[in-house]
Amino acid sequence: MNRSVWVLAAGRLLSQIGTGFTLFYAAIFFVNEVGLTATAVGFALGSQSLSGIVGRFLGGMGADSPRWGRRGILLLSALISALADVAFALAHDLPTLVVGNLLMGLGVGLYWPAAEAAVADLASPTQRNEAFALTRLADLLGLGIGTVLAGQWIAWGGNYRTLFVCDGISFLLFMVLIYYTIPETRSPQTPPTNFAQGWLHAFGDRTFMIYCAVNILFTTYIAQIQSALPLYFTNFLRSGGFNPAQLSGLMTFHLALAVVLQLPIARWLKGFSRWHVLMFSLLLWGGGFLAVWRTGVVATGAMIPALIALSFFALGTVTYTPAASALVVDLAPESLRGIYFSLNSQCWAVGYLIGPAVGGWAMDQEPGIVHQYWGGLALGSLGGFGVLWQLFHTIQRQQRQIRALATAAAQACMAQDAAAFAALFTPEGEVVLKGQKIQGREAIAQVTAAYFANCGEIAITLEEITVQQNRAELRWHWQQPERDRHNQIILDIENGKIHRWQEDPP
Repeated sequence: MNRSVWVLAAGRLLSQIGTGFTLFYAAIFFVNEVGLTATAVGFALGSQSLSGIVGRFLGGMGADSPRWGRRGILLLSALISALADVAFALAHDLPTLVVGNLLMGLGVGLYWPAAEAAVADLASPTQRNEAFALTRLADLLGLGIGTVLAGQWIAWGGNYRTLFVCDGISFLLFMVLIYYTIPETRSPQTPPTNFAQGWLHAFGDRTFMIYCAVNILFTTYIAQIQSALPLYFTNFLRSGGFNPAQLSGLMTFHLALAVVLQLPIARWLKGFSRWHVLMFSLLLWGGGFLAVWRTGVVATGAMIPALIALSFFALGTVTYTPAASALVVDLAPESLRGIYFSLNSQCWAVGYLIGPAVGGWAMDQEPGIVHQYWGGLALGSLGGFGVLWQLFHTIQRQQRQIRALATAAAQACMAQDAAAFAALFTPEGEVVLKGQKIQGREAIAQVTAAYFANCGEIAITLEEITVQQNRAELRWHWQQPERDRHNQIILDIENGKIHRWQEDPP
């Protein structure tokens, strides 16, 4: 795996340790130590989500920009996050706390699209699952280590404000690490992005938008573990509910199992289709929710189904996170990776908005409805499975059609049949060669016929073809008695025809 992926993972571990310092203690500090009301602190923390939405949009555009790139956005994100910690460390009133949260939300929002796009750039297609798994593992370990260290610091009677200082230092160290060890990962050959067209392309990508809807289902499920599940295990079990020590042990078990399994599972699944992995993950989530329901209705021995549920959730999470990010790379044009990852990260924001709200509503109902809620979530996973299944087979059908077009183009060239070659294009289709652009089916037929008239026997071997949405990248070996060459060709497909043929792109 590319060395820079390991360096980036190390940086994420470092920054997440800092985040773990403050994740669970900021609200406690500002209510109990500073003296702000819980409502005021909740409002301030909520403002972080609003600026995070803005940050994700800006981060996606900046990551695709030649001026900023992935590296520039990561550096800016770390700097803004460090400034947020300065505001937290100095805050004695609500306005300063709100400023700190707005800055932190902006910094974190900028970070995610650029970080995910950088991993995608650095890892080969066969290594992407493992690369994303490695960075997710770094996130989990960092949060866990930071939370434990912060808890110990507070237990020793340490100053809460020191935690914000440590968090800020971790962001500055991450910034230094990126500056000196990570080069810009965005390819200089990638054409500049027209952002208006880029956003229109992403929002108009039907497959990606449907995937985003299923992705929100995933993130809503993950939010249940941190919101509704602890309440259910405490207040609604027929067996009497778990005490805080038992609940803490269950959550620790869930986190530890996810950490231990993240890389082995990613390596085991890398030979499978991303779509199949996500379908498998949804089945795991469904099984977990059924085990939660079972935990609530048994009279004795509730710990066993609870452990089974959290095992399913850990497996569901470690199968989902790397495959979901890798699938975004498969769906996104290279020039729009930042924008696609921006929308992908918004799915987390939406899921964490919907999940706690729906889960909280369910936990306020009478016990019968509360128990049925988990069965409803399990049924939802089957719905998501069906949507992914349909998308997968639709894409498979499109890929077969595109491969057939590429094969037909090679056969037309070998037969030196200009009319058959031109018929593969849309009426406004174009062929882009070095220093030449031919537009329109009739013009393509005329130029191709003139070229074939000066050719001897042609043999073409399709060496490699990669299909991505409505685009194919192929490499073929063109052989003539007087000429032997390898060509890289990019095909843009529209309504089953070639809209653009670009040969040997820069």
